[in-house]
Amino acid sequence: MTVDAHHHVWDLSVRDQDWITGPGLRPLRRDFTVGDLEPQARAAGVDRTVLVQTVTVPEETPEFLALAEAHPLIWGVVGWTDLTRPDVADELARLRALPGGRHLKGVRHQVQSEPDPRWLLRPDVARGLAAVAEAGLVYDLVVVPHQLPACAEAAARHPGLTFVLDHLGKPPIASGGTQPWADAVRALAALPNTVCKLSGMVTEADPARRTPADLRPYADTVLDAFGPDRLMFGSDWPVCTLAASYSEVLATARDLTAGLAESERGAVFEGTATRVYGPARSG
Repeated sequence: MTVDAHHHVWDLSVRDQDWITGPGLRPLRRDFTVGDLEPQARAAGVDRTVLVQTVTVPEETPEFLALAEAHPLIWGVVGWTDLTRPDVADELARLRALPGGRHLKGVRHQVQSEPDPRWLLRPDVARGLAAVAEAGLVYDLVVVPHQLPACAEAAARHPGLTFVLDHLGKPPIASGGTQPWADAVRALAALPNTVCKLSGMVTEADPARRTPADLRPYADTVLDAFGPDRLMFGSDWPVCTLAASYSEVLATARDLTAGLAESERGAVFEGTATRVYGPARSG
């Protein structure tokens, strides 16, 4: 069995995705639905997925929870809520009580868009992170490399909260460089309450350098830093379709982990996500 720990869906007739701008992202300016994803995922041997937030509006998370309730493929949701609101604990409880609320696994904010590189360390955000931990949820990090030091500091301040690094922290794959990203990601990985998604690499790479050999230095860095037991596969569909098909992304991830033992590959493609986001649903 394989878990896809990171994908998105959207319906532009319901809500605009205002981040889809410019000619490079034009192929994404259409609807991408669970119905579009499911046959591709099933054909690739993926039996469970985690649906992740895309926009910072409160209406999206209840919609995603309802989708998870309606579609057995979607096993969990990483939603959004305003961490700085004083009643964030009550809001998390409200979301858990909604139809499909049992599928809420974590929370994410578009930290990569915050101008303050230490946004995660603000007192109001810290209170929100504490509430996420108290609710038994995890916190997904979507950040760029210069924000990684603050991620490590936040993880150290909240040892009871699991931090999930999306897309390897967006290393500079297109340029072929590894520093200072590699040192920063190792510092984050040194904290036991952190894990990482093997996701998002194909769209960070230069179009001429998207082979497994080109991506291997980055995959090897996080494999060495986190270990297979704290690494999980994510497709980042449909964003990945800018560079590769669903099946190609999964095949690339399998190629990058081919040197692992069978049990280690099992962790990357199922075990870590199951442990971090919780057991498969019943009923």
